[in-house]
Amino acid sequence: MFFDQPLAKGKILSETPHYHGPIFDVVTQHIKTPDGLTVERDLIRHANAVAMLAMTDDGRVLVNREYRVAVNSEVFGLPAGLMDPGEDWQTAASRELREETGYVTHHLQWMWMTAIRSSEGMTDETVNLVLAHLDLADKTKQDFDQDEFVTSRLVPFSELVAGVKAGKIRSAQTVSAVTYYLAFIAKD
Repeated sequence: MFFDQPLAKGKILSETPHYHGPIFDVVTQHIKTPDGLTVERDLIRHANAVAMLAMTDDGRVLVNREYRVAVNSEVFGLPAGLMDPGEDWQTAASRELREETGYVTHHLQWMWMTAIRSSEGMTDETVNLVLAHLDLADKTKQDFDQDEFVTSRLVPFSELVAGVKAGKIRSAQTVSAVTYYLAFIAKD
């Protein structure tokens, strides 16, 4: 099978750092590619993340509305956040969901769906997509980061799907999680 073949790696000949920040670093790498070319590429080294498709028994899902600086606008998307160093996906997902929405879940309520990369040509960030079961009675107060404000709502899953289909939701992790769920889980 095509996908069972080993994947070749390049050889990093040198790396020059340009910026170091709390979430990402920017470096330039000189690389010898698997096919023998020597190339120079800029890379954003980015912390990994989690995004949660958090659903209730009655088919509703948590959707966030949050300002995002890269598009200078509020956007709709799933609860998501960066993984702390050394944190596994379950711990990060539980923490981020509680911080952003106030909902508390337990490890038995989680299922890892897949991991995605939104732009492999420029960043190494991986986002773990997680399915979570929400118990509406298990809620506490939100605990935002100092530079964050999120409005969360429970909406019917069909409304989330319609938002993706209409292009109102453009978050790669949200589109991927919804699509993965519909393709591989909802059918079961």
